[in-house]
Amino acid sequence: MRAGIAVLLLAYVLSQFYRAFLAVLAPVLQAEIGASPADLAAASGLWFLTFAAMQLPIGAALDRLGPRLTSATLFGVGAVGVAMLAMAGSALAVQIAMGLIGVGCAPVLMATYYIFARQFSPTVFGTMAAATIGFASLGNIASSLPLSAAIEAFGWRQTMWGMAGVTALTAVALAVLVRDPPPVGDARGSVIDILRNRAIWPILAMMAVCYAPQAGLRGLWVGPYFAEVHGYDARAIGQVSLWFGLAMVAGNFAYGPMERLFQSRKRVILGGNALAVVCLLGLWLFAAAPPWVATVLLVGLGLFGASFGIVIAHGRAFFPAHLMGRGVTLLNLFGILPIGIAQLITGRIHAGMAGGAPEAPHAAIFLFFALTTSVGLAIYLLSQDRTD
Repeated sequence: MRAGIAVLLLAYVLSQFYRAFLAVLAPVLQAEIGASPADLAAASGLWFLTFAAMQLPIGAALDRLGPRLTSATLFGVGAVGVAMLAMAGSALAVQIAMGLIGVGCAPVLMATYYIFARQFSPTVFGTMAAATIGFASLGNIASSLPLSAAIEAFGWRQTMWGMAGVTALTAVALAVLVRDPPPVGDARGSVIDILRNRAIWPILAMMAVCYAPQAGLRGLWVGPYFAEVHGYDARAIGQVSLWFGLAMVAGNFAYGPMERLFQSRKRVILGGNALAVVCLLGLWLFAAAPPWVATVLLVGLGLFGASFGIVIAHGRAFFPAHLMGRGVTLLNLFGILPIGIAQLITGRIHAGMAGGAPEAPHAAIFLFFALTTSVGLAIYLLSQDRTD
């Protein structure tokens, strides 16, 4: 079982890598195959869309087929996508490849959580869930400076072929080493059965907003903000992004022990995300302040807003064993899909306010995330606490 969990963690590190690596590949893809920024934005969006679209089918597969076959099969599809990217000669090929990689990455975190929920005490689920994300966030860091060094040393196609090989070997390891939990008998049921329990609704609202600000700002808007408002170059932006990412890692590791310290998931989630809203409001109010102010506030956002795993732990406590796979993937769907929607909205905000003061569109984006997170928090106040 330990070997299976270890290889699932490796697969999730790769998943974190693939959701962020396109930013580093973008210049060479633009130069060598003529992919425009809009083409690459669409390719990145396809990763999230296919990832989100697979969640409900994956939930049913986890309950009926188990995590071993589900994760190994789909991660193999992801390896095919990386190989297609290594051979890509057009923007369309890059987009198809990213869609396949999104399909491949879609099951690994939920397969890990499914095993945690079925095989370990509920009292440690939150800690294990948060620590998994914290550890795997190292893949996000690997997709920056280490990837750039590999591309410079070996070339981007050779680097992608190497990653395709690593991904394929990981898929084989998933098939060999992951062990399915014992069957629970009747696995009938659906997402509708889960949604009939209204206790889950406020948690879904929190799920929809708890990750979107960090993913949106870390994945895109940090770069344009520091470039347009503060004149930062790529290296300086990378340094800010690194601090932001490391704060997210630290926050994920901190949330698990906090629920045991306060004997509550709800209070920890409310307090952490309220502080995240304070950081977002600070970014809105002080968008034109010296860059160190924004850096400190972004680090605070990364630290306090890293509640994704503990919110899943809160929702998981309401799912019966035979619907565990469908339950955790429903939560993940609510956590991932809003990121893509938010990026579309914030892109329009930025475009609509361009031409005035350079900080104005970014201040509006910070305010958008502050308001949406506040709405989610207000609904989450109605939730029922459950600490197992």
